Amino acid sequence: MRLLIVEDEKRLAVSLAKGLRAEGFAVDVVHDGLEGLRLAGEGAYDLIVLDIMLPGMNGYRVCAALRAAGNDVPILMLTAKDGEYDEAEGLDTGADDYLTKPFSYVVLVARVKALLRRRGSAGASPVLRVGTLTVDTATRRVHRDGTEVGLTAKEFAVLEQLAVRAGQIVSKPEILEHVWDFAYDGDPNIIEVYISALRRKLGAPAIQTVRGAGYRLVAR
Repeated sequence: MRLLIVEDEKRLAVSLAKGLRAEGFAVDVVHDGLEGLRLAGEGAYDLIVLDIMLPGMNGYRVCAALRAAGNDVPILMLTAKDGEYDEAEGLDTGADDYLTKPFSYVVLVARVKALLRRRGSAGASPVLRVGTLTVDTATRRVHRDGTEVGLTAKEFAVLEQLAVRAGQIVSKPEILEHVWDFAYDGDPNIIEVYISALRRKLGAPAIQTVRGAGYRLVAR
């Protein structure tokens, strides 16, 4: 597996490259957005770790340019920023995942491996169907009874975790692990906020609360 790291913080880039090489990956490193775009277009990479704040061309523009050129390489975005708007913008330009600095190296490796596993099973349908609900994991669009439902990036991520295991109980820790990250130390009740928002948009019966266990997405 060959990875490309596009990161202008040189010490961080070198540290990430060293760790990923120890994991068995071949790693190239550049510190400029334009150079990253050139290498990504010329090289056959299995995944790109892409910072947002870059000289030459920022990560949003690099990602958008790659997608416009038909390059579907998995992209994990890194940023020192935080907030729904930044995450939504990154995902809207075609990024596959997102990590906010500072982050745990263990978390980054887990995200990289998860994206590579997802790419390996890309032959599977990206559309999840639960009753009259469809969740398109490729375009990140949701429809209920044929009508599109607008969701934020985090709302979609929570729904995706429930849809992947439709009919099964998904616990709060599992949702936190996949939608936020392993190192999240905020209030776990934040999940209830997103579940409430999804119920308002999809209909309350769509998501059941299993007391003391978690949540379950059901067909209706």
